[in-house]
Amino acid sequence: MAKFTRIQVCQTIFETGMLPIFYHKDTETIKNVIKACYKGGVRVFEFTNRGDFAHEVFSELVKWANTECPDLILGVGTVVDAGTAALYLQCGTNFVVSPLLNPDIFKVCNRRQVAYVPGCGTVSEIGYAQELGAEIVKIFPAGNVGGPSFVKNMKAPMPWTRIMVTGGVEPTEDNLSQWFKAGVDCVGIGSSIFPKELIANQNWDEIGKVCENALSLIKKLR
Repeated sequence: MAKFTRIQVCQTIFETGMLPIFYHKDTETIKNVIKACYKGGVRVFEFTNRGDFAHEVFSELVKWANTECPDLILGVGTVVDAGTAALYLQCGTNFVVSPLLNPDIFKVCNRRQVAYVPGCGTVSEIGYAQELGAEIVKIFPAGNVGGPSFVKNMKAPMPWTRIMVTGGVEPTEDNLSQWFKAGVDCVGIGSSIFPKELIANQNWDEIGKVCENALSLIKKLR
């Protein structure tokens, strides 16, 4: 069962403005990454559903985070079907994110009052997601479907839309300023926050600093 309500999840995503996205098959590595992000100010984190037995890794993370990072809202991403969503709901996910829009996932998540953030690439998909109950829509891959200009032009006729962009986002002032000026509410960032060399060298402190700097930039840009 989710620890945080759907309202708490959405509010935290809006307030922080950044959702780190990460997966690793080694549980201890992910714990160190999450702890570093947490120390850097992160309060919402997306575990990507990749690799064999990923749900087992996630289940252990949920139990660990309840003690080690009690204020962290941990959720799952890269979910493309209702069965997988249901599996992670049983593991205690607080939200579900997709690279696509699947109405069946809405049914599963809405029934349990868990936030579902679908991936959309067109205005029609965004409108349909809102019709199904989405509080936040994920533009993906944001850098390929039009970038900041797509967000700006889409929000002109649909200003109520709350947007997270993933794909093509960098934790730099120049990149972040373009997205937030266009009107996004949150950015999802993966590999640019978690470079392979930092993970390989177990440089957890540097990961924490990257998160802290990105959050500071977002606060400044808003």
